Amino acid sequence: MSASGETPIQELRRQLAQGMALAAATSFFVSLLMLALPLFTMQVYDRVMSSRSLETLGMLAIITCGALALYGLLDYLRARVFIVLGDVLSRKLNVPTLQAAIGDTLAGGKRNAAQALRDLGELRSFLGGGAITVPLELLWCPVFLVVLFLMHPVYGAVALGGAALLTVAGLLTDQVTRRQLEEANDAQGRAFADVAGTIRHAEVIEAMGMLPAVAGRWQAAQKRMSALTRRGSTAARAMASASRSLRLMLQVATIATGMTLILETEASPGSIMAAGILVARMLAPFENLIDGWRQWVGAIAALKRVQAVLEEGAARRDTTPLPRPAGKLVVDRLTYVPPGSDRPVLRAVSFTLGAGEVVGIVGPSGAGKSTLARMIVGLWPPTAGGCYLDGHSTFAWERESFGRHVGYLPQSVALLDASVRENIARLRQGDTEAVVRAARMAGVHELVGRLPYGYDTLVGDGAYSLSGGQKQRIALARALYGMPALLVLDEPNANLDGAGEQALVQAVREAKAAGTSVVLIAHRPSIMEVADKLLVLKDGMVEQFGPRPEVLRAVSPQKAATVTRLARPGSNS
Repeated sequence: MSASGETPIQELRRQLAQGMALAAATSFFVSLLMLALPLFTMQVYDRVMSSRSLETLGMLAIITCGALALYGLLDYLRARVFIVLGDVLSRKLNVPTLQAAIGDTLAGGKRNAAQALRDLGELRSFLGGGAITVPLELLWCPVFLVVLFLMHPVYGAVALGGAALLTVAGLLTDQVTRRQLEEANDAQGRAFADVAGTIRHAEVIEAMGMLPAVAGRWQAAQKRMSALTRRGSTAARAMASASRSLRLMLQVATIATGMTLILETEASPGSIMAAGILVARMLAPFENLIDGWRQWVGAIAALKRVQAVLEEGAARRDTTPLPRPAGKLVVDRLTYVPPGSDRPVLRAVSFTLGAGEVVGIVGPSGAGKSTLARMIVGLWPPTAGGCYLDGHSTFAWERESFGRHVGYLPQSVALLDASVRENIARLRQGDTEAVVRAARMAGVHELVGRLPYGYDTLVGDGAYSLSGGQKQRIALARALYGMPALLVLDEPNANLDGAGEQALVQAVREAKAAGTSVVLIAHRPSIMEVADKLLVLKDGMVEQFGPRPEVLRAVSPQKAATVTRLARPGSNS
């Protein structure tokens, strides 16, 4: 919300409306100044040629050049208005849209951050393009029409009839080509999405000789897309050529009409040149109407998609940063039902974790362990109940300050396209000593030293290739960076060897000694030796919770074996 209580999209709409009003007013004067050239031509033919006065010609030329210079200045100022509006759009909506799109993606929405940011890019390009001025030019076309009628009603009638014919031609073009071009665009989007998804599995494709089959699918998709594009483009070009020919014919009709009027002494000789210029200027926006209208429709649709992302994807969170918490975690009757489902994944889960304690969460696949981890770090809004860190909801907590005090290692490890140092520092301008300290805690400092450029080695997609264990240990260092008050580790030893697991156990012990509360989900028993408490989940409900020895004594021998084994590797509950 802005200081006036407006949402970002409401504030943007208001500023866009103000900018368009200014541009429309500027366009009025631009249109008036464009009359300078036809009026100059008319005066040269009607006055200068009859009087043979060079002084009159010189004065007319000076006045006309001054008017055209002013026209150029106002046209530039109008363009600057749209450039400024593009900057306003970018400044107001870039970050809110990214945040809302990511929130929508986390909530399982159909939208994504990439599409939302592409929409913003399209909107900015639209504001800087020529289509934005088409309605403004159409708005002031009556100025030219009035002048033509004043010159002679027949000139006005020819211009009005030409505008009607070009409008009909434009509507026909839209009817003929719209569906074909939409199908071609959809086919193109699907083709590129399919191949992008396929390329991510390059190893499997190459190892099992699937490239010819993949190439065949790509060629078939390209063939269909090309056929649709060719049909739509051919029809569009044919109609555009017909419209261009029609406009040229209308100019011929204007000249013929003017000559007829001159021969019948109903108009001056200069009017024929002036009328030709005015008719051409008046009909230009009508010729550009369909292309401009399509771009307007696309821009409005993009703005609506961005608005939907901002309204539906933005999480309702607090905006006030909070200080570092002590680390007491309370999960109170937490219930979570995924969107579009009527079956709870978590049912009234409750437990308390004091500062500096470690809780191990175990249970079979599908018990809800990973969902509980996500809820604890505030990724999804609870359906009922909540997770509270020092009494404040982890979901509602202002995200930047929350992230500074919380470490999270998800089950699916991913490093960002950045250097090792930037990954560990969470893309902030991190303290080098803190980065190295976190790497040492995770047992990855020496490993980083063996990389080509040490901590400056770029990792992520398309960069230096790391093994699964290396990625997991760097991601662990990222979670440990800054010694968080709360540390949530979901299957942190899934890809680790013996040395890596020992480093993990030592890191948890150091974090615990520093007063960090640790939530630990793991599938190998050795890591659970550091747990003070155990929580056994089954079907989304707490089956057992308490000190680790008591939980192990309380369960039956068969269940004790299950708890000891913990969850199977690769569970994704």
